[in-house]
Amino acid sequence: MGVIMDKISVRKKIDRIEFGLFSSKMIKKLSAVKIHTPNTYDDDGYPIEGGLMDPRLGVIDPGIRCKTCGGRLGECHGHFGHVELTRPVIHVGYAKEVYSLLRVTCRACGKLMVPAEDLKGYITAQDDSSSKRNTEALDVAQKVSDSESKCPYCDEPQIKIKFVRPYSYYEGENNLLVTDIRERFEKITDEDLNCMGLKIRPEWMIMGIIPVLPIIARPSITLESSDRSEDDLTHKLVDILRINQRLEENINSGAPQLIIEDLWDLLQYHIATYFDNGITGIPPARHRSGRPLKTIAQRLKGKEGRFRNNLSGKRVNFSARTVVGPDPNISINEVVVPYLVATELTVPEEVTVRNIKRLKKQILNGSKVHPGAHNVLTGFGRKRIMEDNKEEISKTLEEGDVVERHLSDGDVVIFNRQPSLHKQSMMCHHVRVMPHNTFRLNTAVCSPYNADFDGDEMNLHVPQSEEAMAEVDILMKVQENIISPRFGEPVIGGRHDHITGMYFLTKNGSEFTRPEALELVRTLMKLPKGKEKFSGKDIFSLLLPKDITVTYKNKLCSKCDLCKEENCEKEAYVSIKNGKLVSGIIDSKGMTGIPLNELFIRHGSDVAREFIDNSTRLSIRSFMKHGFSIGMDEQNLPAEAKEKIEIILSDAEARADDLINAYHRGELVAVPGKSPIDSLEDSIMGVLGKSRGDSGKIAEEYSGMNSASIMAKTGARGTLLNLTQMAASVGQQAVRGKRIKRGYHYRTLSHFERGDVSAGANGFVRSSFQKGLSPTEYFFHSMGGRESLVDTAIRTGRSGYMQRRLINALQDLEVGFVWRSLLRY
Repeated sequence: MGVIMDKISVRKKIDRIEFGLFSSKMIKKLSAVKIHTPNTYDDDGYPIEGGLMDPRLGVIDPGIRCKTCGGRLGECHGHFGHVELTRPVIHVGYAKEVYSLLRVTCRACGKLMVPAEDLKGYITAQDDSSSKRNTEALDVAQKVSDSESKCPYCDEPQIKIKFVRPYSYYEGENNLLVTDIRERFEKITDEDLNCMGLKIRPEWMIMGIIPVLPIIARPSITLESSDRSEDDLTHKLVDILRINQRLEENINSGAPQLIIEDLWDLLQYHIATYFDNGITGIPPARHRSGRPLKTIAQRLKGKEGRFRNNLSGKRVNFSARTVVGPDPNISINEVVVPYLVATELTVPEEVTVRNIKRLKKQILNGSKVHPGAHNVLTGFGRKRIMEDNKEEISKTLEEGDVVERHLSDGDVVIFNRQPSLHKQSMMCHHVRVMPHNTFRLNTAVCSPYNADFDGDEMNLHVPQSEEAMAEVDILMKVQENIISPRFGEPVIGGRHDHITGMYFLTKNGSEFTRPEALELVRTLMKLPKGKEKFSGKDIFSLLLPKDITVTYKNKLCSKCDLCKEENCEKEAYVSIKNGKLVSGIIDSKGMTGIPLNELFIRHGSDVAREFIDNSTRLSIRSFMKHGFSIGMDEQNLPAEAKEKIEIILSDAEARADDLINAYHRGELVAVPGKSPIDSLEDSIMGVLGKSRGDSGKIAEEYSGMNSASIMAKTGARGTLLNLTQMAASVGQQAVRGKRIKRGYHYRTLSHFERGDVSAGANGFVRSSFQKGLSPTEYFFHSMGGRESLVDTAIRTGRSGYMQRRLINALQDLEVGFVWRSLLRY
């Protein structure tokens, strides 16, 4: 009678990971085959035994079994081989350690260069402070070897060792051969190694045998022309084997020592670049095309290396990526998923009494028709749904089975846009499956993703367990992330056209009949009964709960600090009392500012989400009803305004000329801490900058509330500087914060005289965009624009790398609050 025991899973925590070196004996023991020929395949296309594609190293072709373990492709993980070197070489990864050991040990007896009485303090058991003592022992030995010329044990005179990177050593004027270094290291005792903290024999740093990676780590591919293309590592191993053979042949034939040493150096070079093809001081090994080979170190380090590309981050299943587009009619919580994606991605759903009929129907639809299913997981395994078995699977479906069904409306997914710079770059959305081939996003959610629709791509990830779905829905849903954790205000809400539409809706004089109002609010909210006329403010008030009371100043008027709330002509003071908009125009602050913040805090995320959904749709309808366009004629200024602008610009140029003349006469007052020429440049920049500002004020005054002004003043898009540059003057162009000076000798362009430092010769663009730029002005403007583009590109890379370093440094730091102690204060 047998005793059945439950399996007990023992959890263990890794204490430490130690890296070391294999000895030549261990490499031989681990090896499945000795590699001795650089050839890979014979004329019939079969791998040569003893070659780099020997079948005992593993399999990469389907249907073939490994000659070492008998496993097929996918079962056999590959086996190491080995190459016996004709002459030993330095392990390039330990070149510095070899130098240190040569310096601190005697060239004759191999003892550590520390007197016996001093050495006793370092021969201790390994404990927490042993590493510190080991470092001290090495320091003492190096000082002794550098200062004394004799060994304290055998009185052998010592010669200074010189290290020439990457792997050459000189004793005095003589080159130290690798065989001599290995002989020295073999003399070092285990006790001395223990004092230095070494757990390996130093002669293992001298390689007499090198391991050959399994074929699965360096697979070959078959090209369309039926030729095989070998991996970079295989190319490198071929070079090593060829040089190794040549070296052996030359030694056996009695070749001169000079030729042997040259071949030995070449063998050392090939083995060094086999491990690391990026060593400073030696040229990298290259492919025939000139491309540097990617050898072992290059496969591990860097962005495309094994750690960052395949372990820290990797391609995953249950994800999709495509172009993203706008859809203002879906909720901020939703994302539109194309049918093509929804029929590929699956969600595991357990069969219950409530859903068995629906899931049976989806199984009958098959895997090609949405909503369908791909697989069913039963107690007997996974069944793939196909045309010839779907009816049978549907009939035998039972409670407790799991159906891998298509992605459907209402499923929760994680949506992401790269680069993911903060937590709101990944949020939870609910799926809406619709036609066409792109993801679609509510435009109010663009800001946290920093998304626009000029070709941006986004990623979608489908959680695969109930726990993950619940966690994502509760913590990462868009409506839970309306308030930014960075500055405590809404980061999601109406923007651009939404703001312009809300301006037209809520400004004084916007009146609607009941049919017009019904057209605006259809499907969003109900109008109060019995009322036939509505102002835009009345309609906006329907969006708000009755207990909201806020007062704030919007962006429309910069002079409103001088007047009072009740007599503000530009409606810059917004007053909401008991859920009713009493006065003021809703601009960007109203769509993504104080009212939304108040709603989120008082009523929670559901009410805030409903306000964003309804206010954005309402504003778009108002926008479409009113109509909005911008044209060249809007920037036309009357003759009077043009004359004033011309006077301001001419005066500025004249003042700049006066400053230049004062500088030449030596009468210019220098700014403290600056040279006269720098003071001149600062003064000219100030004068020309003021002229653009003054001319912009005139353009704003005469333009009135045209399309550009409405967008700029409400915060929808752009600034009044854009209006200035379109209608008045583009202004002084700057490179590195100074007037443009680069170009020809003593002048910016060949159009100007040498030594000309006037406004027009150094980047002042007097014209406006509407008037058109002269060739020289266009050239200066392109210089200023190019600087900002290059600067943005450089800053993006630098800030990304800095963020990565900060995250790596702070990833284990946890900051928490003890609420009880805080409550005392």
